[in-house]
Amino acid sequence: MAQAAQSKTSVKVKIKQDNAPGASAKSKGKKSKPDNAPDELASMFGSWNDLWDYQIDSWQRGAIFLDTLRQRADNMIEHEKAGMPPPLAFKYEMVMDAREFERPSNYALLKILETDEDCLEDCLDPDKPPVIIVDPRAGHGPGIGGFKRDSEVGIALHEGHPVYFIMFYPDPVPHQSLADVLDSLKVFVEKVSGLHEGKKPVLYGNCQAGWLIALLSAHCEGTSPELAVLNGSPLSYWAGGEEMNPMQILGGLTGGVWLTRLMADLNGGVFNGAALVQNFENLNPAQAIWGKYYNLYARGDDERDRFLDFERWWNGFYKFSEEEITATVENLFIGNKLEHGEMNVHDDCTVDLKDIRNPLFIFASEGDDITPPRQALHWIRAVYPDTKALKAAGQRIVYMINPHVGHLGIFVSAKVARLEHRAILENAPEIEDLKPGLYEMIIDNPTGDPDCSRDQYDVRFEERRVEDLCDSVSQEPFEAVRAVSEKNDELYKNFMRPWIAMLANMPGTQNMDQMHPLRLRRVLFSEQLNPAMFPLAAAAQSVRDNRKKPSEDNPYIAVEKHMAEQITTAIETWTEIYNRRNAALFRAFYQ
Repeated sequence: MAQAAQSKTSVKVKIKQDNAPGASAKSKGKKSKPDNAPDELASMFGSWNDLWDYQIDSWQRGAIFLDTLRQRADNMIEHEKAGMPPPLAFKYEMVMDAREFERPSNYALLKILETDEDCLEDCLDPDKPPVIIVDPRAGHGPGIGGFKRDSEVGIALHEGHPVYFIMFYPDPVPHQSLADVLDSLKVFVEKVSGLHEGKKPVLYGNCQAGWLIALLSAHCEGTSPELAVLNGSPLSYWAGGEEMNPMQILGGLTGGVWLTRLMADLNGGVFNGAALVQNFENLNPAQAIWGKYYNLYARGDDERDRFLDFERWWNGFYKFSEEEITATVENLFIGNKLEHGEMNVHDDCTVDLKDIRNPLFIFASEGDDITPPRQALHWIRAVYPDTKALKAAGQRIVYMINPHVGHLGIFVSAKVARLEHRAILENAPEIEDLKPGLYEMIIDNPTGDPDCSRDQYDVRFEERRVEDLCDSVSQEPFEAVRAVSEKNDELYKNFMRPWIAMLANMPGTQNMDQMHPLRLRRVLFSEQLNPAMFPLAAAAQSVRDNRKKPSEDNPYIAVEKHMAEQITTAIETWTEIYNRRNAALFRAFYQ
């Protein structure tokens, strides 16, 4: 996500008491000199020309800013009318549609056909395995793994791999379950392997898709890939301690899964993914409600296209069946059953992560506030008590930790794609050849250039001990959360659900998706809904044709950036106070 363009530059104004307008008259009993006041202001804040240039620039940036929001809203409405196809920057064709399967789901398998201006066949290396990229289904639609050239899809093509992409449709199949989704993924993997002479594919799972791939690899009837890459994927949902993130705390304070079930019941058995997106934005309001918009206002000339491309994906709100979303919350986020080997996919299969035989690559980041490294890695220690047990199981697990990139940056950042993800794919054969054990992959890149040639950076695998991976933390608070969640859900289903079912059939409830605040805040800027936006496109174009930028050393620009920085700091401070309060309430209630 774009970061607000903020400068540390501040304007230091030194006002001598004997020269300050008004102050000198009061202190000395003399009349001020109004004729000199404009000159004094000009000396403090620059010339009147600077002020005039800044006002013109500010007005023009405002017009471009509002026009960009208008275009975002129009794009959102048109995208919804088109059925919300994945915003991939590559040509593709449909291979399989799981809605037609015996056990249907809303997933589909795509084959990437073209990169840049060259046909895919001209780029392929026949000796390399196919790569299947699975995007997260966490409120947004698919496409983030390939919405621009410098992406996971793009780098896999660049490395000569046949590339496939697993997408999903906005609406779930009625009563779709996790078992149905896993069955679809299994069929897709087998299909791709069959298309490439039995070569096992490399599975790329982003965020939520990572734990889906882990489930598939450990599934009783699953298909083992050549390598499973889990990017920012939570598998240890109770890993917390003092590092508990706000999402964990929120799950406890709201009483568990019952609220998720309520929201689905109010919407006719379908859960609106906009609620999840809103939760993500609430994690970082300084960026969600201020930072990215100020960055667009400050740099609208250059940021417009990038902003619109990203928002085309961010504003695509996809739905879940009640069965799927509640099973996810109840079994994973609240119950932590995957880590404990208690995840019952269906009557004949309970998933145990010890059953994974293919090598795993885990990519996490210290800057990830949604899936911190502990939640991505702690499961290893829970499943394998020590390094000896991991080696005895014949398993190879490699992890890599980025020091600063955010959650989305793990699978969105062009810089990360051109270095880290390139390094993963280029070293996949070496990972396959590693002896059983736990390793950290370290990239030495002295140039700091993500586009450097392979001989300019070095990759090494350093063996690590499971015992040293993560400190063990008390799980008693989360056991209490699970118990409370189960009781609340039982009470809800027995006493509230019949009444909610009647409310859900009342007039007006069928439009709840359209009336979600997150959607309304966007579409109200559309000229299709808001007549006031009609003249904006022409006005903004006139502004772009007659753009007048101030000089780089204009002091009013520095003042603006300083004020923007102060607003960011204030919101961050409020967020920290709010999170600390919630953490204190969580500990008081559950500990």
